[in-house]
Order: sequence, then structure tokens, then C-alpha cells
Amino acid sequence: MRILVFGKNGQVAQALQLESITEGTLTALGRLEADLLTPGNAEAAIHDHKPDIVINASAYTAVDKAEEETSAAQQLNTYAPTEMAKTAQKIGAQFIHLSTDYVFDGVSKDRLAEDTPANPLNQYGATKLAGEKAVMSAHPGAVIIRTSWVFSSFGNNFVKTMLRLAEQRDSLSIVADQIGGPTEAGDIARGILAIAAKKNRGAPGVGIYHFQGNPPVSWAEFAATIFEMADKNVSVTSIPTAEYKTPAVRPLNTILDCAKIERDFGVAQPDWRSALVRVIKELQSKEANS
Repeated sequence: MRILVFGKNGQVAQALQLESITEGTLTALGRLEADLLTPGNAEAAIHDHKPDIVINASAYTAVDKAEEETSAAQQLNTYAPTEMAKTAQKIGAQFIHLSTDYVFDGVSKDRLAEDTPANPLNQYGATKLAGEKAVMSAHPGAVIIRTSWVFSSFGNNFVKTMLRLAEQRDSLSIVADQIGGPTEAGDIARGILAIAAKKNRGAPGVGIYHFQGNPPVSWAEFAATIFEMADKNVSVTSIPTAEYKTPAVRPLNTILDCAKIERDFGVAQPDWRSALVRVIKELQSKEANS
């Protein structure tokens, strides 16, 4: 099984590269190897590598900047994934594509299933939703994984930001009415590889799947847990979204129903708290050795 990953320097792609591939080889491409801002590069890379499975872990993830840089967001979140899906379909390769909880408007207080109507509030979510639709049209056998609040010991993420601020501040005001599920990049990577192995053996599951950490939590609660686990003496004041203005509107509730991915592929919903312990230890080890 030859696996080709786009988005080499992203959190999930880096996690994928750290996993042991027992059923084949994994090659990851970044901007230097395949600049996805240029149409045609994804197609050329897939033809060059002739993979059995293509994993798209690349994306334009700067949620606020996407409100202005719409062309770049559209290229990376919609057009490039469509090009990948078309090419994978053409050569007979499986395709796994990462998407986001931000395709939802967050109005419902219920858990969001895969067939819950999407209604993005910002350009990032809109370009990701357009990418989902185009991918499924181009490659009907594709698997799309919506995930959320990704964190790890590398890249830019909320956990690293909170730990950096903990060195500068003894109190922080954090939004408390946005509820979702933190998801560690390593957990996502292992889930993707489990799906890839089963798809390579002919597993029938296709379409959209939800995968995020459990239990649901607010950003304020997440921050407080980070400080507690890292033994940082930082107080957290809960504030409503209305008091923290951002260029892009965020959904309030993105608690995803993750039953389908476990039923079809045996990928269980992870506990983000266990993953957070690992990540903080990794970051503390890196800091001690730097």
C-alpha cells in the first residue's frame, strides 16, 4: 500500500509521518514538493507517485485571514482537493480528505451528525464545505473526515498558545460559550491510517465521517485544563463570544456525533484529556532539551 500525503508540514501530516506504517509506505509532500496554490501540481504529484491511497491533510486554516484572502482559501480548500480527488479517481486510488466542524453554524444544541445541514458562518467554513461537495462529486468512493480544535506538540495550535501566554500572564479571559471537541493530531493520524488500511482491503464505507475528542468542552474549560495539567498558575475568566470580536464568526456548538466512524471503521472517539497529557509531556521534554 503506497500512501501519498499532502500538507507535509501541517499537524496531522506530521503526526502521520511519525506513525509506523505496517502495510506499505508513506510519502508526504509540502509546498516545496507540490505547491497547491498552483493548479496542476496536485495532479502531477499523484501521477508521479502512483499511490494506492491519497490523503489530503493540507488546508488554508487561517480562519480570520480567510475573510480577506478568499482566493487562497478557495484554492487550497476547494480547488486543490477537487483536483486530487479527480486524479485519484482517474488512477483508481482511494482518497481521504480532512474537513472541519466549521461547516456548521453552531445554532443547534444537539450533537451534530454527518447529515445535519451545513451552514458555515465564515469563509473558511464555506470553502471547506465547497471542497467536501466537489470531492464527493469527483470521487464518489472518497472518505471525508470532519474534525475539530486540532492540537499537538508541533505547529500552531491553542495548547501551545496557552502555554506561551502562561509565561507572560497570570490571568486570561477566554470564550466560554463556544463548545466543541479538542482533537489531538496523533489520534487523527491513527484513525486515518486505520481507515486507509481497511479501504485498501475493500471496506465499503464512503462519504462524510465525524471524528473529534471527547468529552465536549468550551475554550475556557480547555484552557483551564491545559494550565492545570501543565502546573501553570493562570486564572481563567469566562467571557461570551460577544466580548471577543474576530473578523470571522465562529459557531457556538460543534459537538460532533462520532458514532458512524466507529460503526463503519472501528475508530473509537478518543479522550482528549489523555492526549493532552502526552502533548504537554512532549512539549516540556522539548523545552528541557532545547
